[in-house]
Amino acid sequence: MRRGETRGKERGPGLMAQLRDPPGGRDARIMLLALAVDRTGSGLWAASSVLYLTFVTHLSAQQIGVLLGVAGVAGIAGSPLAGRLAGRFPVRSLLIGCHLLRLVTLVLVLVCTGFDALLPVVAVTYLGDRAAKTLEMLFATRAAGERRAAYQALSRSAANAGYGVGAGIAAIGLAMGTTGAYRVLILGNALSFVVAAVLVWRTGEPSGSAVEVARSGGAAPAARGEGKGVVRGGGPWRDRGYLKFVLLDIPMNLDDSILAVGLPLWLVNRTSAPHALVPAFLVINTVLVVVLQLSVSKRAEGPRRAARAVLLYGVLMLACCGFLAVATRGGAWAAGVVLLAAALLVTLAELMRSVSSWELAVLLAPQDARAAYLGVAGMSQSIQKSAGPPLLTGVVMAAGPAGWLVLGAAVAGLAVVQSRACARRLGPGPARAGAALAAK
Repeated sequence: MRRGETRGKERGPGLMAQLRDPPGGRDARIMLLALAVDRTGSGLWAASSVLYLTFVTHLSAQQIGVLLGVAGVAGIAGSPLAGRLAGRFPVRSLLIGCHLLRLVTLVLVLVCTGFDALLPVVAVTYLGDRAAKTLEMLFATRAAGERRAAYQALSRSAANAGYGVGAGIAAIGLAMGTTGAYRVLILGNALSFVVAAVLVWRTGEPSGSAVEVARSGGAAPAARGEGKGVVRGGGPWRDRGYLKFVLLDIPMNLDDSILAVGLPLWLVNRTSAPHALVPAFLVINTVLVVVLQLSVSKRAEGPRRAARAVLLYGVLMLACCGFLAVATRGGAWAAGVVLLAAALLVTLAELMRSVSSWELAVLLAPQDARAAYLGVAGMSQSIQKSAGPPLLTGVVMAAGPAGWLVLGAAVAGLAVVQSRACARRLGPGPARAGAALAAK
C-alpha cells in the first residue's frame, strides 16, 4: 500500500461525506439538519434582536442590558432542568417541546412592546434555547455512542454554517432598516423552530443502550465510584469531583467572550487597527470551525486525548492573550495583523475546547445518570456567557495590556489543574483498556 493511500485512510472521509453518513445513521443525519435550521434562526435573532428592541419596541440601552442579562441567568437553569427531565422523559419529545416553546415566546416578542412584558418572554426563550442545546448533546451521546466526538464535530460544523447563513440573511433585512423587515427576521427565527420540530419528530428516540463510554470501556466505573469525591447515587449536585470539573470548565469557555466582546472592543478602544477588521474576526472563526472541526475532533477522542486537549487550550489562550496585550504597540496595520493572529488563536482554542469539554463531561459522568450530569455540565457555558463579558470589560480591559497577560496565565494554569483532575478521576484504566482493544 502506498504511503498516500495510508494517509488517506487515516484521515477518513471528508466533511460532506460524513454529513451524509454521520455516526448514528439516519436519525443523526436528520438531527444535524434540524440543528442547522435551528442555528440559522439563531443567526437571524443574534443579528437583529438588539436593533429590534431598540427601534421597534423602543427600549433604552439600559433596559436592553437588563433584559439580556436576566435572560442569560434564566438560560443557566435550562441545562440542569433539561438534564433532569431527560432522565424521566424521552429526549426526542423534550426537544420538540423546546422548539415549540421558543416558537410561542418568539411570537409573543412580536406582540409585546413594554419592558415588563418582554422580560419574562425573552427569559423563557433563553431558557428553552439552553435546554435545547443540552438535549441535542444528550441525543448525540445516545445515538452516536462511542463516536460521539465525531458527531460533535459535525454538529459544530453544521451549526456554524447555519449561523453564518442566518447572519447573512439578517444583513439584508438590517440594510432595509424598516419595522417590517425587523419583524420578518423575528418571524424567520420562529419559523426555524417549526421546521426543526418537524425534523426532530421524524427521528426515533435514541436507545439508552446505545450510550457507551468509549472504546476503552474503562471510564464509566471510574466515574461511578473509583474517583475521589464521587458520591454513589447522590447525583451530580453531591458529586464534588464532577462539580469541580464544571466549575473549572467555566473559564475554559472564555474564548467565546473574547471573540465576541474582547477582540472588537479592544480593537476599537485601545488599538489603531482599522475598524473594518471587526467582521473579519467572525469570518475567520466561522470558516475555520466549519473546515477544521472534524479533523480537530480526532485529537480529542478518548480520555487521554481529551485531557491533553485541555492543556493545548490553555496554551492557545495564553498565546492569544499575549497577542492582545502587544496589539497596542505599533501602527494600524501592525495592530491589525496581531489582532487577526489573536482571532486565529482563539478560534483554534475554541476548536479544542468544543470537543474536549463535551468528551470529558460524558466520560466523567456515571453512565446510568448521564442525563442529569450532562445537564449540570451544560451550565458552564451559560454561566460564562453571563459572567464573561463583564469580566472582560470591567476587569481585564480596564487593567490594560497587563490584564490580558494575567487572564492568559490564569486560564493556562486552570487548564493544567483541569487536565490533571480529569486524569485522576478517570484513572489509568481507560488507557490500558484502549491499548488492549487497539491490539486486537
